[in-house]
Amino acid sequence: QVQLVESGGGLVQAGGSLRLSCAASGTIRSINNMGWYRQAPGNYRDLVAQITSDGGTNYADSVKGRFTISRDNAKNTVYLQMNSLKPEDTAIYYCNADRVATPSGLILNPWGQGTQVTVSS
Repeated sequence: QVQLVESGGGLVQAGGSLRLSCAASGTIRSINNMGWYRQAPGNYRDLVAQITSDGGTNYADSVKGRFTISRDNAKNTVYLQMNSLKPEDTAIYYCNADRVATPSGLILNPWGQGTQVTVSS
């Protein structure tokens, strides 16, 4: 069984920074793409940033230049450094992995439980 556990959310003033972490636990051989999504009340869950196993990145236009995604493959962990935060960044942030290889086979599309990020104006 694979679990993704996020941490690092909280309350911050506009212009501030937060760093989110997501650690995948279990007997893991490899993880393909990892990503961060967010969902504000009444909205869909949208992609924020994604990183491939070899470090290629993709960002939503709304966070380009402010957020940076990175990963540590040895620790099965993905990070999201969020700078210059705006009130519209307020949402629950979810971690995702599209394919996780384990001795038992592939685990497809596991999600973390989410962490709340609130940016006050």
